[in-house]
Amino acid sequence: MGQFFSIPEASSSKIHSRKIESDASSETVVDSLSKGPAEGFPLLEKAKGYYWYPGDGARILDACGGAGVACIGHARRDVAQAAVSQMKAFSYVSYAHFKAMPVQEVSDWLIQSTEGEMQKVYLMCSGSEAVEAALKLSREYFIWKDEPQRVNFIGREESYHGTTIGSLSASGHVVRRGPFEPILGPQFHKISSCNPYRQRHPEEGDEAFSTRKAVELEEKFQQLGPDTVAAVIMEPVVGAALGCVPAVQGYLRAMKIVCEKYGALLIFDEVMCGMGRTGSLHAWQREMVVPDLQTIGKGFAGGYMPASALLVGAKVTELMKREDKAFTHGHTYQNHPVVAATALKVQKIIQEENLIANVEAAGRTLEQVLHKLLGNHPNVGDIRGRGLFWGIEFVRDKATKEPFDPALQMAHQVFRVAMRDFRVLVYHGQGCAGDGRGDHIMIMPAYNMPETSILDVAKRVTRAVEKVFGGC
Repeated sequence: MGQFFSIPEASSSKIHSRKIESDASSETVVDSLSKGPAEGFPLLEKAKGYYWYPGDGARILDACGGAGVACIGHARRDVAQAAVSQMKAFSYVSYAHFKAMPVQEVSDWLIQSTEGEMQKVYLMCSGSEAVEAALKLSREYFIWKDEPQRVNFIGREESYHGTTIGSLSASGHVVRRGPFEPILGPQFHKISSCNPYRQRHPEEGDEAFSTRKAVELEEKFQQLGPDTVAAVIMEPVVGAALGCVPAVQGYLRAMKIVCEKYGALLIFDEVMCGMGRTGSLHAWQREMVVPDLQTIGKGFAGGYMPASALLVGAKVTELMKREDKAFTHGHTYQNHPVVAATALKVQKIIQEENLIANVEAAGRTLEQVLHKLLGNHPNVGDIRGRGLFWGIEFVRDKATKEPFDPALQMAHQVFRVAMRDFRVLVYHGQGCAGDGRGDHIMIMPAYNMPETSILDVAKRVTRAVEKVFGGC
C-alpha cells in the first residue's frame, strides 16, 4: 500500500451539533432511521472480495468483516479448494480416536508463530469455546498443583469474552450479562477496564496510569485472598465491549507482574484483536508480554470455517508433562480436520501476501483519514484503535464526554443509516462509557483491502455520521 494519499476534506457546513432529547420523541427518531425499504435485514445472495450482495438493492461495502472475521475478503477459491481437498480425504474424525495431519500442521504453525512461547494447542470452533476452555484449564492447573483453593477469576468491567455461562461470567458487559445475572458464576470478579479516554487523569502519563491500574488489581487480589485467584483475563485491545481500545504502553506488563507475584495465571483473550488484526500476528507480541493462556478466533480462519483455539504457554504445559496430566475437556468438533486445513490456508495467505505489514500501512491510512474527516465532529468523542481495528465513540457533549441516553441507540442509528443509505457495513455497540451507556461503531476491514476502498469506507461512514447527527 502506498504511503502517499489525498485525504478528502469534510464539509464543515454539514458537520454541526443538534440536540437529541432523551424523551418520548427518541422512539420516533430511532424508528424513522431503522426502517429501510424493507423491514429487517436484507437477504444475502453472495459475498465476494470486499462486498456483500443482497438480493434486493446495491452491493454493500464490507467495512467490518461481520464481527471482525472476514480478514482476507470473501469467496477466495484457494481457501475453498483447501477445505474441499480435506473433505475429499476425510471430513470428520473424533479427536479421541485419531490424530489428523491438518490439525498437527496448524498446531505446529501456531506454536512457531509465537516463537515457542505457546507450546500446546487445542483447536475448537468458537471464541466462547476457547475462553471456556481457558477458564477450565486454569482451574485444573491448580488442582494439579495441589492448590484447590484457587477458585476465583478476575476480569474487567466493560469486557466481553463470550456467550457461554463461564465466558459470560468472566465478562463485564452489563447489557449482555443482564438476563443471565442470577445464574452467572459468583467466583468471577471485576476490576476497571483500561480506557484512557474516560479514565486517565489530567497530565497522567502511560506509566502512572498503568501503575494505578496495577494497584487496583493488587487490591482485588488482597480482597479475595491472594492464594484464591486462579487467573486474570483480559483483551490486549478491547473489541466489542469498548470499541477497539488498546491497552496503554506498559499496562499489560504491569498486570503480568501482579499475576506472577501472587502465582495466578494471565489469560489474553485475542479472539477479536489477534491473528493480525491489530498489526502483529498476536497482539501481545507488540510489547512481548507473554500470557500463560491465549485464545484466538475470528481472523484465524477468516470466516471460511468456524475456527478458534486455545494456546497454552510453558508454565502450564511443563507441569502437564512433568505430572503426566491431561486436560479434562473435549468437544464433538474439537480438532476438526476441515477447520484445521482451512485455518492453515488462511494463515499461509496472510503470511505469503505479507498482509500483516499491509495492516500496519492501511491502518495508518485509516487512522489519518478518520481523524481528518471526523476528529472535529461535535458528537465524535474519541477515535481509537490499532492496525485495522478502529472504533468511533459518539457523545452528547464533546467537552464533558457525556454519553447519549441509551434509549436513543445512536450507534445503531449510524449502523442502519450507513448500510441503508451509504451501502457500507460497520459494527455497532453500546456500553463503552459504563453501566450500559456509551455508543460506538467499529471499522474492521479486510487486511488486503486496497487504499482506494479504505478511503471509500471512511467517506461513506462520515456521511452516515453527518446524516444521523443532523448534517444533512
